[in-house]
Amino acid sequence: MKNIFNYSGATISDFENAIDQFGWVIYENALNEGLIAQIINDLEPAYLQRREIQTQNGIETNMEGTLHHLLECDNFSLNFLEQMFCDKEMRFFLGGNYILNGFSAVINMKNDRPYVQNIHRDLRSFTGNMKMMIQMIVLLDHFTEENGATYLLSGSHKEDVKPSEEYFYKYADRAITQKGSIILFDSNLWHAAGKNYTENARKVLTLSFTKPFFKPMFDFPRYLGYEFGESLSESLRQVVGYNARIPADLYEFYQPPHKRMYLSSQG
Repeated sequence: MKNIFNYSGATISDFENAIDQFGWVIYENALNEGLIAQIINDLEPAYLQRREIQTQNGIETNMEGTLHHLLECDNFSLNFLEQMFCDKEMRFFLGGNYILNGFSAVINMKNDRPYVQNIHRDLRSFTGNMKMMIQMIVLLDHFTEENGATYLLSGSHKEDVKPSEEYFYKYADRAITQKGSIILFDSNLWHAAGKNYTENARKVLTLSFTKPFFKPMFDFPRYLGYEFGESLSESLRQVVGYNARIPADLYEFYQPPHKRMYLSSQG
């Protein structure tokens, strides 16, 4: 297809044409084996922690294999973000600086029925040509038809109409590709995780990025700590959201421009 590229050789022109026509792009050979192994090693304890909280709060149904808000000080997440995967593509799509909106993972296991297998889009409001959010799926295992490769309805990012199940599964493409690939797609695109019919778990990271003024799913700077942010590189401070915070009192509000919670560079 005209929307599958090698990560090291793709151009912005390739991205622009594919994201406009199809609404999604695959970049193969993006992650190396060492980073993939680090991520997988951290997912098991992270899942156990989140699953316990889901169960305690009575929301475990249809949440199997889902891990939300993985950005933490002592796991793989900062190392991953420091790589700035697809930075030029996301800057092009969002028109400049962007921030992290959500950082999650899905461990798709046989017989599970998590909500991500429902036909959905990741923006509840259709934004059309106003690009507000872009999604990233990071493959930690090969994607096959048998293990639940994601369904993506090409072109559906241009229409504010949810397709019927019959139409969706008849015409949607499958993201059949290899471990270490990255899928980028317009958040207006209708999609769904597939069912895993194999005995092996199929693991991915799922991230979303937005224009800086868009409210994130989680207050990452407050969670990590404002002082911790001082130790981060400029690129990480930007992506994690330290340059797009909301003042909580008058002292935080009345600051010189370079010390303000929401910097002028954020648009």
